[in-house]
Amino acid sequence: MADRLTQLQDAVNSLADQFCNAIGVLQQCAPPASFSNIQTAINKDQPSNPTEEYAQLFAALIARTAKDVDVLIDSLPSEESTAALQAASLRQLEEENHDAAARLEEVVYRGDLLLEKIQSALADIAQSQLRTRSGLPSQPAPPDS
Repeated sequence: MADRLTQLQDAVNSLADQFCNAIGVLQQCAPPASFSNIQTAINKDQPSNPTEEYAQLFAALIARTAKDVDVLIDSLPSEESTAALQAASLRQLEEENHDAAARLEEVVYRGDLLLEKIQSALADIAQSQLRTRSGLPSQPAPPDS
């Protein structure tokens, strides 16, 4: 994936292409203008051009691309962002990451303990069912502390 400046340049180039294409298509579809004192023959058999549809299409494309350019410009680092501010921000993110990792490890540890208890209970239930089906008297399991 390209960096933000390359993406911005591509978006600006795309915007320029869309402007040029819009002007070209609108000129091509425009009805001929009449000049005073000059008679021109207009071919009445020409189908009517959907000029309004083209105008709306190009307006939407240009607006969307302009919005993309604005988003890319906003995503660029500001001039106020110095190396020291970026380093401080990275340190803060690393601390938050470390805290989140510690919380995750604690949750995983508690989950493993709970899993062991559930597996032990399931094993006890399975043993009790086997004893019941085989006709042996079931013996209560010793209580866990």
